[in-house]
Amino acid sequence: MFTNPLDDTAADPFAIAAAAASEIAEKTGVARHDIALTLGSGWARAADLIGETTATIPATEITGFSKPALDGHVGSLRSILLPGGKRALVIGARTHYYEGHGVRRVVHSVRTAAAAGATVMVLTNGAGGIREHWKPGTPVLISDHINLTADSPLEGATFIDLTDLYSQRLRGIAHGIDASLDEGVYVQNRGPHYETPAEVQMAKAIGGDLVGMSTALEAIAARQAGMEILGLSLVTNLAAGIQKTPLSHQEVIEAGKEAEPVISALLAQIVGAL
Repeated sequence: MFTNPLDDTAADPFAIAAAAASEIAEKTGVARHDIALTLGSGWARAADLIGETTATIPATEITGFSKPALDGHVGSLRSILLPGGKRALVIGARTHYYEGHGVRRVVHSVRTAAAAGATVMVLTNGAGGIREHWKPGTPVLISDHINLTADSPLEGATFIDLTDLYSQRLRGIAHGIDASLDEGVYVQNRGPHYETPAEVQMAKAIGGDLVGMSTALEAIAARQAGMEILGLSLVTNLAAGIQKTPLSHQEVIEAGKEAEPVISALLAQIVGAL
């Protein structure tokens, strides 16, 4: 039976992340990674475009990681040599909060990336769009978030400033690649159910532009680790009540596949400029 060390409440999650980073260094032959990317629904092809993959590891071979529960996540860790000589760690094994494993598991990949040396964390996702002019396939830069999970990766009296959480500097670089990119506030809900139309209207009323089930908790952990964060959402559908037809996960997968060539090329260009 698989036992994840992060399930032990007495364990130190940062020590477990450090152990995972050490294993990644050993298995990839790369002592330090500079940039880390978590590739959500629709973004996976970017890993093939940003540089030369020098090692691919099943995530389950690394301490603290488990098999992704969601189709669209590849379940591997890749070490990639970027054209400029930097090293990227691509995380295809995201644990979602709704899986019920606890927030330590949700943010383990981010803490591992930081322990592996990464100073920039790129977080991507598929999301429901609240703005009606955002059609499926639209990439949006995350400018801020609203965390509605009622949870946090921070434990005890740990006070972290979240001003400019999604780096204005990195968003500026992205705008330099594509000046037409819109920005929006991402609202993370607990899931796994989609939001009701009333909940979407609430998210809109409190300043949200995108709704989803990931990213915010990871971003908080990345800030705690001292990383600079770039967030991007792919609008896979309009949110409930904005879109007049029922929502489905298959719709999300199909929208991601259709948009993947364009948004992956965009992300590769952005990463190349970081």
